[in-house]
Amino acid sequence: MAAKWQEAPAPGVRVLLFAVAAAAMLLLCSPAAVVSARKVGETCAADRNCDAGLHCETCVADGNVRPRCTRVTPVDPQTKARDLPFNRYAWLTTHNSFARLGARSRTGTTIATAWNQQDTITDQLNNGVRGLMLDMYDFRDDIWLCHSFGGACQNFTAFVPAVEVLGEIERFLARNPTEVVTVFVEDYVESPMGLTRVLNASGLTKYVFPAWRMPKSGGDWPRLSDMVRDNHRLLFFTSKSAKEAAEGIPYEWRYVVENQYGTKGMIKGRCPNRAESAAMNDLSRSLVLVNYFRDLPNFPVACKDNSAELLDMLTTCHDLSADRWANFIAVDFYKRSDRGGAAEATDKANGGLICGCGSVSACSGNGTCTTARHGGTPKGIFNATSGATALLRPTATLQWQQLMLVPSTLAALLLSL
Repeated sequence: MAAKWQEAPAPGVRVLLFAVAAAAMLLLCSPAAVVSARKVGETCAADRNCDAGLHCETCVADGNVRPRCTRVTPVDPQTKARDLPFNRYAWLTTHNSFARLGARSRTGTTIATAWNQQDTITDQLNNGVRGLMLDMYDFRDDIWLCHSFGGACQNFTAFVPAVEVLGEIERFLARNPTEVVTVFVEDYVESPMGLTRVLNASGLTKYVFPAWRMPKSGGDWPRLSDMVRDNHRLLFFTSKSAKEAAEGIPYEWRYVVENQYGTKGMIKGRCPNRAESAAMNDLSRSLVLVNYFRDLPNFPVACKDNSAELLDMLTTCHDLSADRWANFIAVDFYKRSDRGGAAEATDKANGGLICGCGSVSACSGNGTCTTARHGGTPKGIFNATSGATALLRPTATLQWQQLMLVPSTLAALLLSL
């Protein structure tokens, strides 16, 4: 047998062996071969080092000076249950969703107001955000998104015409026919039928969930699957009560209880309602909104706010809201945390709402809890590329121990040719 292995291979076999060896060497030289899919909390150098649904950043405010993989994207609750009432789901929500870090005003003026998020509305939606907070003003004979003061929009506080951002939402809903988005409008629009006009102009009217279908006395909402079937996939709330009668746009606090926004709403052990809202334990409103962000957005500290402190406040507000988990969890800089962040908080609320588990990752098909995985990306996260949901698993990669063994094998193969 030994003598046969020393015989020269036939010409065709030699060509085949050379091709295999060359392909293997190219694979080893590829950066993808030596970059593993890192898990939550593992150190990294760039986003591409991290598993799907994660990104790489530091959180110095929490003592995390080395870049680590952190969660961005929550688990899509529809992978666990589609037929529950809408008030049995939780959704990641961004505060001042339009106020993007480094953005310039469409007026051409430099922005001189606070920024609250890191990416575009489309990016947020693709990352699993399903609640958007938008401030709308009359400005330049149109309706604009502004982060302003005194009820008036200025060139230096104006971001973009509202129709542009609403158009992003319309395109997302058109591409993703099973998704539902909620918009909370901080409404400074005085022009007659102003919100109606901008909804029509954006093409969103066909998706609007009608106010007459919303429960008025604390009952269950329609099932999520029914809302999708009927194409009522946009909840659009205003902060002005008169517009429900005038334009058919639902007044938020007729249907939602909401805790105090800003720094006063971040006091440990407390969850007071904001002035416009009924008490947090008022069961005549079926939806619960929990805010957790500062009066003035603070990018370096947001990663600390969006970590253990957010999870703690979520539990506090549950206990003070008649044992109801938040349906909407609103934060600044939603991508920032030291580990699981706002995505983990959303998973926690969905676990409680859907199956009574500590995380939606632990919900099984029969409504019981399984042991949740730790460290890796949970199954069923929103796919940040398309906005659709995918059961994503870590990419198969070569380990360093394997790379140390492979070259000698390849060298022997090449020498035999």
